[in-house]
Order: sequence, then C-alpha cells, then structure tokens
Amino acid sequence: MQLEVCELCCSLNVTGVTVVGSAVPQTLSRTVLSLTHTPIHTHTHTHTHLHTVMDARTHTCTDEHKEAHTHTEVSRVPVESCEQYSSCSACLGSGDPHCGWCVLHNVCSRKDRCERADEPQRFASRVEQCVKLSVQPGNISVTMSEVQLVLQAQNVPNLSAGVNCSFEDYTETEGRIFGGRIYCLSPSTREVAPITRNQGETRHHSILMLFASNITVTLDSFSLSLCLSVCRCLSCVNGSFPCHWCKYRHMCTQNANDCSFQEGRVNVSEECPQILPSTQIYIPVGVMKPITLLAKNLPQPQSGQRNYECIFHIQGATYSVTALRFNSTSIQCQKTSYDYEGNDISDLPVDLSVVWNENQVIDNPFNIQAHLYKCYALRDSCGMCLKADPRFECGWCVQEKKCSLRQECAPLDSSWMHPTAGNSRCTHPKITKLFPETGPRQGGTRLTITGENLGLQFRDIQTGVRLGKVPCIPIEEEYISAERIVCLLNDATGYRVQEANVEVCVRDCLTDYRALSPRAFTFVTPFFTRVLPAQGPLSGGTRITIEGNHLNAGMSVTVCLSIVCVTPAGLTPAGLTPGSTPVMVDIDSAELRNPEVKYNYTDDPTVLRIEPDWSIASGGTLLTITGTNLATIREPKIRAKYGSAESFHNCTVFNNSVMVCLAPSVTDSERGFSDTGSGPDEIGFYMDNVHALVVVNETFSYYPDPVFEPLSPTGVLELKPTSPLILKGRNLIPAAPGNSRLNYTVFIGETPCVLTLSETQLLCEWPNLTGQHKVTIRVGGFEYSPGTLQIYSDSLLTLPAIIGIGGGGGLLLLVIIAVLIAYKRKSRDADRTLKRLQLQMDNLESRVALECKEAFAELQTDIHELTQELDGAGIPFLEYRTYAMRVLFPGIEDHPVLKEMEVQANQEKALTLFGQLLTKKHFLLTFIRTLEAQRSFSMRDRGNVASLIMTALQGEMEYATGVLKQLLSDLIDKNLESKNHPKLLLRRTESVAEKMLTNWFTFLLYKFLKECAGEPLFMLYCAMKQQMEKGPIDSITGEARYSLSEDKLIRQQIDYKTLTLHCMNPENENASEVTVKGLNCDTITQVKEKLLDAVYKGSPYSQRPKAGDMDLEWRQGRMARIILQDEDVTTKIDNDWKRLNTLAHYQVTDGSVIALVAKQNSAYNISNSSTFTKSLSRYESMLRTASSPDSLRSRTPMITPDLESGTKLWHLVKNHDHSDQREGDRGSKMVSEIYLTRLLATKSFVVGLSVLWRMMQRSEWNSNCSHRSVWPLPFHRSPSHTQLKRCPLQSRMLTPSLSAPLLSCRYYSDISRMPAISDQDMSAYLAEQSRLHLSQFNSMSALHEIYSYIVKYKDEVSHQYIIKLLQY
Repeated sequence: MQLEVCELCCSLNVTGVTVVGSAVPQTLSRTVLSLTHTPIHTHTHTHTHLHTVMDARTHTCTDEHKEAHTHTEVSRVPVESCEQYSSCSACLGSGDPHCGWCVLHNVCSRKDRCERADEPQRFASRVEQCVKLSVQPGNISVTMSEVQLVLQAQNVPNLSAGVNCSFEDYTETEGRIFGGRIYCLSPSTREVAPITRNQGETRHHSILMLFASNITVTLDSFSLSLCLSVCRCLSCVNGSFPCHWCKYRHMCTQNANDCSFQEGRVNVSEECPQILPSTQIYIPVGVMKPITLLAKNLPQPQSGQRNYECIFHIQGATYSVTALRFNSTSIQCQKTSYDYEGNDISDLPVDLSVVWNENQVIDNPFNIQAHLYKCYALRDSCGMCLKADPRFECGWCVQEKKCSLRQECAPLDSSWMHPTAGNSRCTHPKITKLFPETGPRQGGTRLTITGENLGLQFRDIQTGVRLGKVPCIPIEEEYISAERIVCLLNDATGYRVQEANVEVCVRDCLTDYRALSPRAFTFVTPFFTRVLPAQGPLSGGTRITIEGNHLNAGMSVTVCLSIVCVTPAGLTPAGLTPGSTPVMVDIDSAELRNPEVKYNYTDDPTVLRIEPDWSIASGGTLLTITGTNLATIREPKIRAKYGSAESFHNCTVFNNSVMVCLAPSVTDSERGFSDTGSGPDEIGFYMDNVHALVVVNETFSYYPDPVFEPLSPTGVLELKPTSPLILKGRNLIPAAPGNSRLNYTVFIGETPCVLTLSETQLLCEWPNLTGQHKVTIRVGGFEYSPGTLQIYSDSLLTLPAIIGIGGGGGLLLLVIIAVLIAYKRKSRDADRTLKRLQLQMDNLESRVALECKEAFAELQTDIHELTQELDGAGIPFLEYRTYAMRVLFPGIEDHPVLKEMEVQANQEKALTLFGQLLTKKHFLLTFIRTLEAQRSFSMRDRGNVASLIMTALQGEMEYATGVLKQLLSDLIDKNLESKNHPKLLLRRTESVAEKMLTNWFTFLLYKFLKECAGEPLFMLYCAMKQQMEKGPIDSITGEARYSLSEDKLIRQQIDYKTLTLHCMNPENENASEVTVKGLNCDTITQVKEKLLDAVYKGSPYSQRPKAGDMDLEWRQGRMARIILQDEDVTTKIDNDWKRLNTLAHYQVTDGSVIALVAKQNSAYNISNSSTFTKSLSRYESMLRTASSPDSLRSRTPMITPDLESGTKLWHLVKNHDHSDQREGDRGSKMVSEIYLTRLLATKSFVVGLSVLWRMMQRSEWNSNCSHRSVWPLPFHRSPSHTQLKRCPLQSRMLTPSLSAPLLSCRYYSDISRMPAISDQDMSAYLAEQSRLHLSQFNSMSALHEIYSYIVKYKDEVSHQYIIKLLQY
C-alpha cells in the first residue's frame, strides 16, 4: 500500500513527501524531494509493533516533528537528529538539509539554534565552508624553546577581536595576526616539562585558537619530539623528527654533534643493529641445544663492556643464557637445556631478546620467538604423536609406547616411528565413542567415530569403515587425523543385519590395524503415529510434537507439512490455505509417511471483545475474551504495555469462541494512574505467529490499586470476638462502567471472613477466633497486610467454676500447711544428712580429680610414643583379584572366573551374544526379578548370581551402576510398602540387589582403600590396638581399661605394672633381641600375641604363626627354662572360680628374656586346659557367629563351667551376672563421666570411620529415612556392625551415655560440610574403574555360570521378558 501525503513546510523547499506502509517489517520511510525531484536526504523511522500503516497524513506542520497515523496510534517522527554528527565534514556530508555546522560552538545543529548564525562564516551549510587550519613546522624538539609557529586559517570568522593559541590545558600564548596568518610561540623549556612527562618518543598536542571572548574557533595538532627517551635504534631513526642513534653508546639524540662517526652514528634503519628472521627455532625440553640467530650491524663490545646474552621469558620468569658473537651478522646462544611447567602444553612460544653490555637491547623488529616443546605432552597415543608438526622431530617409541625424540628411544631404529619415514602407521587403533548409536536402515546417517590411531591420512581409512557388511563412506572434509572419522552410512535394506559393531581398518584389516567399537550400532525402523496438536493457525508459530518410535535415531531430522519444512524443535511455519495437509518426516535417508496423520491449518484466531474492559494496576482481574478460532492456540498469552512496564499472563481456552485471562500487571510503570482510568499504550495477545493480535483495537483502562489504612499506628489492633473488623481506604471500587466489580478476599490468619464492601471501607465478620492473627487483603494481583489483629476472649466465669476454684484453693491451702509441717520435721534430719553427704562428696571429688589427672597424663605422654611406633608399620595390601574374590565368592579359592575357559567357537559366539543381551537393561532387570520370584532360588543362589553379574559387568561399571540404582529403588519401595523397620534393610544379604551393592562397593573402594583410606584405616587399627594394650584387657569378658565402648570399660581399680621383655628371634636365636612392653597382669596368650606383633611387624597376618601353635618360654640363665601357659598345675582355684595365669602369677621380672618356641609339653607345666579351651572356643565361636550390630553391642561373655570340675574361668573381673559377684566388686565404680578422658583417648583415633559415613550421605535411602534416628551401614559382614545414630543439628539426641552421641555428632557434622561429587565426575570414575579391572576376571566363565541359571529357569524368564516387551 502506498500513500502520498502533501506537506507545507515553511523552512524547506519541498514538493512532496511519500510515506510507504508495509506489514512486515513496519517501517515509515520519508524522502524529501528537491525541486528537480532528486532525493537529497532520506530518514527512516521503524515502528516496534507489527501492524499496517493505514493513514500517514500529516496533521501538524511544526519544524521539529511530523505525525503518522496507524490503526492504533499516532507516531511523532523527528524531522532531524543533527547532534549525532561530531565533525563538520560528517555533519555537512550527511545531506540533511536541516543541519549545519555552528563554527562558534563546534557542533552540528539547526541554524536557528546557532548563536549569531547570520554573521559571515559563523554557520557553514556546505562542506567547502568548513574551517581549515594548518601549522608550520609540524613538529619540533622538546629542547627547542619558543619556536615561531605559523598557522594558516581558512573559512574563519572575523579575527579582529584577537586570538590566543592554547597548547591543550598546559599553556596559552597570545597570537599575532599578520597578512592573513596567525603567529604563535611554542611553549618555553619550563612549560614543556609537564607536557612531555612520562611520554614516549613523540606526543601530538592540540593547538586551540581562541577569540578574545574565549570562544573556540577550531583546532589542529603538532608534534613534540623527545629523542632522549627512545631506547631502540629503529624507533629513533624512523621517528617523525630527525633523531640520531649512537650505536656504541646506545642512545638517541637530536643533535648530530653528540654522536661522532667513531661512536657508531646511525641515521637510517638499514644500519641499525637488529635480529633478522631465519628458520623457526624449535627447542625440545631437557635437551642441551645451542641457538644460532642471524643479525646485522651487531656492535663489537668495547673495553669495559659486557658481552652478549640471550634473554628468554618463560611463563613469567626470565632466564639469561650466555651468547657468543661470531661477527656482525651472527650470534649464538650457548648450549643450554630449557623447561616449562605443565604437561597440558605441547609447545610454548617464548619471547627471545638479545642484550649486550648488561641492558642494551638489540632490536627485534620481526618479533622472533623460540618454541619450547614436549613430545609427550598431549600426545599419549601413536596417532597423536605422528600427526604432530614434523619440525618437532617427535616420533613414536614402539617399545616404550610413548612419544619421544629419537635419542630418547631404544637404539633400534625399527622401534622409533617418525611421520617423515614414508608409510608410517600406528598399530592397535581404538574406537572410544560412537555417535549416533542408532539409525534408519535406509542409510544416510552421518556417523561420527572418535578414538585413537585412526589413521594418519585420509587415504588410510578411505575404504576401511563398515558396519558388518554395510560400508560407511568417510567424509574427507570432516576427517581429523588419528582422532575422528565422520562417514556416511550406505543403505542397509539389502543386508540382514539388526545391529553390528563399527569396524575401522587402517589400510588393511590385519589384527594390529583393525578396531571394533565397544558398543554396537543398531539399525531401526522409525515411524510416527500422531502429531500434537493436530491443528494450528495459518500464520504458523505453533510448536508441534510428533510421537512415534525410534524418532531419535540418526543425525538429521526434517519435518514437512505439505511443502513447508521445519525441524522438530522449531515452530510450524505459516501455511498457505486452510485445510489438512500430510505430515512427512525425513530421518537421514529414511522417508517416513503415515497417511492417517495430518495437520490441519485453520484461519487465524480473532478477538472480538474483552469483558470487562478494565483492571486495577496490579492486574489479576478475570477477563473473558470472545473471538473466533481461539482453540487452535495451545498457549495464548495476554500482554499489556504502559510506559516502561510490560507484562504477560497465560490464558485458559474454553472453546473456539471463549477464553479466560488474568489481566497483566503494570504497577512497575513510572507513569501514574488516573482515578477515571488510564489507557495502556498497548493491549494485545501472543498467539503463536498471529501478529495481527499483538496489538488489538480495543479500549481498555487501568485504574489505581486500592489503598488501605493501617489497623493502628503500632500495627496491632485489639478486638473482641463479637466486634467486626473495619478496613478503611480509597479506590476500593473503581469508577469503571458496567456491572463488574472487584472480588475482595480478607484472611484473618488462614481463615477468610465474610465481607461487606462500600466505596471507602470493608466490613469483615469472622467466625469465633482468639489469639493474634495477621490480616491479609487480596484482590486480583493486589495483596496487602494492614497489620495484625489481637482477639481477646470476653467469656465470664460461671458459678460452678467459681465454686470449683474456691474449693480447689481451700484444698490446696490445707495441703500446703501439711507440707510445711512435714518439712519442718524433716529439715532437722536433713541437716544431719547434709553434713554426712558433704564429707562423702569431698572424698568423691578428690578421687575424681586424681582419676582425671592420671588419665590426662596418660593421654599426653602416650601420643609421641604411638606416632613413632605407627610410622614404621607396613601395610599388607591384597591384590585386587584376591581382595575382590573374598567378597564375591568367599571361601572359594579356585573359582571358574579365575581360570581360562576352554570353549568351542560356536559356544564362544553364543556367550558373546548372551553378554550383549545382559547389557540390555530391560532384560537384565527382568532376569533378576524373575529369579528372585522363584521359591527354589535360595539365598546362596542370590549371592552367587549377584557376584557373577557384577563380574561379567566389570568392564561396564556405569551400566552396572544404573541397573543397581533401579534395583535399590525397587527394594526401598518394597520395604516401605511392607512397612518393615528401616533397620532391616541392607542388614543382611537377602536379595540380589543387596549383594550387588556389596560387590559394587568392593570394586569401587579398592583404589580408594589402597591409595587413600587403606593406610589411615590400618593406622587406625594399629593405633586403637596399641592404645588399648596400654592398659589391662580382660581375656575372658573383653573388658579393658581403654575401650571404645563404655559397656566394655573396666571400672574396677586394677593394679598393674609395665614390664620390658626381651624376646629371642624364633627364626634366628643369634639375631638381636626384640624389646616388647607388656603388663604383669597379661595372660600368657596375650603376651604371645604382643610378641608376635613385635617380631613379625610388617609381615602379612596370613604368614605369621598363630599364638596357639607357639609356647612362651621364660629363660633364666642358660639352663633354667620354664614354659608359661594360661593353665597348668599352678593355676589358682578359689571355690568354683579358676583364674588364668599371668606374668605376675609366674613372678616374671622386668627385663626378663623370653622366647617363642614350637608347641610342646613340659614336665612342670602339665596342661589341664580343657576348661579354658572349651570356654574360649565357645566364646570365640559366639563372636564369629554374631551377625548383627545388636548382638555385638548387647552380648555378655559366655562363662562356661567345666563339665567335670564345675569351675569357671576368670582373668581380671568375674562375670557381673554371677551370684558370687558381691555388691562391693562393682561398687567401687565412679560415675561414667569420670572415664570420659579414657574414652576420648581411644576414640580420638576413630576419625577414619568418617569415610564410611560419607558413602551413604547422598543415598536415596538416607533421604527417605531422614525422619528416622538410626540407619544401618550398607555392608555385608562388615567388621563393625555398629548402629550409627544420626544427629541433625536441629534435634540432637542426648542419651545417658554422653560421649558416644557427642563424638558421632562431631564427625557427622564435619562430613556433611564436604562437597558432594557431581554426576560427571562419578561417570568418569566409573569409566576409569572399568578400564583398570577389565581383564581381572574371565567374563566368559562368568557368562557361562549365569547361563546355567537361564537354563534352569528358562520358561519363567522367557515368559516375563515377553510380557515386559509387550508392555514397553
């Protein structure tokens, strides 16, 4: 549409203005025509809203703006914008007839805005009239003071009033005008100093010509040259001012007399000393190598001057290397080795400079650099090494499997490959990643193969990529040497292949040059079944969803609606005509068609009416919009703009003609709102790409929000329940036409009240409430709280209540009198008792102080001794296979997974296919669940299957982790549904998931235990053992002076003494004796254990002799030898109690010599230890069979009487529950807190247990049971089944045992503050573990063992798997 509008403008000679309106984009173009109809200026104004310009007539004829009319608005278009031009040439060159150059103010403006514009040469309207200024000479030296400067000015105003010359802001001199020229003096020497301070060679300065009235006329620039500040020859002689370079004095001067010919005066750049370019300088790290540089005009150092040096700047550090000048054209940096930090930088450019006489730098105009490089950095494969720049001289050392220089490799030439050695190629190519992993059978899929050693040149793999028998054509443009191949997959419809591994052959398909992908590529048949939504407007913009199967296959997807194509993630384009059109989907070369699926284009929706046509500023008013075809839009939005505020709100469509929206809020606008209503700048709708509704031609008004007064000055209003609440304010009922009203809601706390509305107040009546409640007023999007309401109860006491209170008060008074009488009688007895108690408390306090002092002294003095002994202890780590087998298959030394399995070729292929089937998550989950559902599937079978699956998936830990997560989630849900106690979950291995979890922890914790936690845990064990052995330990009950458990703490006073024993080496009696510390209260077996620990320190426990196989021999002199035993004929028997023999029993003295000898019988020590043996064996069997934390925590020592004599054994303390135990035996105990120092002395070594706590910190079980107080450790047959009590900071549970909860809370708090591991890091760790232990077990044997269960339950597994497939 084109409209012509005539304008009458007095200031312009114009015949007409043409305004062009368009739909998209909306632009108004105005062209001003001259009398000859030649356009001389064009100005374009673009509207932000997409609607057609219906009328663009000019209603006003001002000099500054014109008005253009559209459907909904009148736009003011500025006539000019002169201020955008900053120079005279830009201003007058723009062609804008409104603009000119105001000479007095140096600005571009309209003529009527320029002061004294009518005077000659005050306002320029043509480029030729711009002021011009030149100065001679153009530059001077800073040593030249008050030089006469001649300025030639053109097109300047009358200068009769005088002119000044200002040199920036530093100095100003008076100018003289003579013969049309201006004469000024340059600054004096004193005035030049601040101008040139901290400047380089040349500084350009502005000269400003000023009238006497200080109004700027024009400006230009000249240069001050500072030769003495230049320190480079080329900068000196190439400057704008003639300077001279003194080569031997290394200085620049403007006076030629300061530098004689003998001092090497240089005037041209060709004679300057400088470094010349030669071949690139490459220096391998760690190799002694000289560097020869080409140069010219190098000065010969004179007497007293230092020689040349090469300066290298490497990673912020400066290194100096002695250099040798051969002649004036060559210099050599002496032989030196170089290095830099970081193996992630393959080559490092290093700045190089040459200096002589300590600090005189030779020019380096070409910025010559040296390149340091490391062959092995970022080149950990053969392909990465051989694709490096040949100038690096790096090659692949075959024997050492690393990238290195030739001299660093083995002397055999055949073991070092270099890219220049002809047809070099790398062995053992490897594919690490395949993308995508699925594609249509019709081909066309761009397959990206990433890996190592994938050829060095494109021709190496040009014909060597295929999937089974389907060739894949590599694309040369996207090939990255040795790293990536992108190929185009051929049509596979003629091949009977469902999935195949990608095969890459480098030149030929020999074993050493052939790579197979770890995961197979799957050919699928994608299809789609429906499109949602099935209709949309003609203008497009509807986001559609296409549903089907295998639509994620391949690389490129195109969706076509009739003849218009878009991608699935995009928006539907505008259609052509209403009606249904077929949907066509292309995935790579596969063309998917479904004649039953069509997309229907409908006419664009329209909006006919908005009711009500008003809202408050906060919005939220319910608006009903009527129109046509509204149901074709899935997510319509209403929009409003008022000033700078613009907001949106979603709408709900009921049918094609009605939808409901909440009015948008415009409270953020800087403009106010009239009480009679303010129309928004724009009101409209976003409906896909229907731009006609962005701004609708509807009248709509916004009224100010209601304003309420506070309930009281303090914000709290006190009322009785029967009194109504009155809320006063204004603007409660907007002055809007129609019957629509605002819907107010007032809440007293959370309870709404019944409202009565008037123009100035709200009357609120609430149900019976008492107490303090917040008052909240809501209307639309407006919410306000005027304060808090305090409601008091006004109920009066009834007569029965008064009688009851009186009777109760009288009864209470009688009770008080009786209590006072009884108290007076008892007070006398209490006084006497108090004195007795005070005496007892003084005695108890003295005993407590003495006990604490002794315990603290023991804690302090033992720390140094413990650390010294622990530092020398070795850690006997098991190999990974032995370590894992003890958990996977405990008690089985020769399992099939440890041996190579001899199978036929067809069996191996079948097992390989079965292994691929196990990598299908649905099958594996169905297999496990089906087996667990069988009644004949025993507990032993569950553990065996779990271990076999984890062994088979050793190389797929990330996949195994996903399966384990699903199984644990099902197990937790099952446990919660059955309402079992959370303690029972993960307590025993009763399911495949629990055993798999144990095995999973076993695999992943090996590296952590060996590198991190193993040493602290072993040191923890040694420290705890040594700390406990510092005091007495009861050999029968297990109680000790130092213990981790308060239940096992010896609280009786045990008199003991530390003995230093000298033990003969049992393997070599001539060797030096081993000094061991023991206690005189230790049993003989305890002493033998300490001796074995000392003698065989650092040896694995499995290689040590057992204490039961050795006898303890006490040697006194050469002949006197006594065998010491726990029980012999000298054992003391008191009634029916027999006490075990100790060192004190045999009266072994300090410094005695003892020896460990093979088991024997002595004439003196005739053993009748059947009682002890039977008792101890039963006691140990009880310890070994305890299977839960509760049993370990609550067990009591089993004191079994001798069947023949009826005697019972004891060591330090007798059984507490025995009838012979007198009250006095335990009565000497103090309160448990007295022994806190001893508990802390032992528990201070338990920090290593925090590692175990962290493992379940992020688990789903931990979060599901956050309301529980106890959760068990997820370890099968863990050494410690201790229940760990949770201790959240907000609800710590203190039990009568003070130390354990406090210590647990402290450790758990420290662990909870540690950062959690990310999923990306976890995946990387799982991949690393898979790679490290891939070949530890024979996966074929594991698959063969698993297959035996498939054979046993094949019918059940097949049935369940078919059901799952049908459901999926």
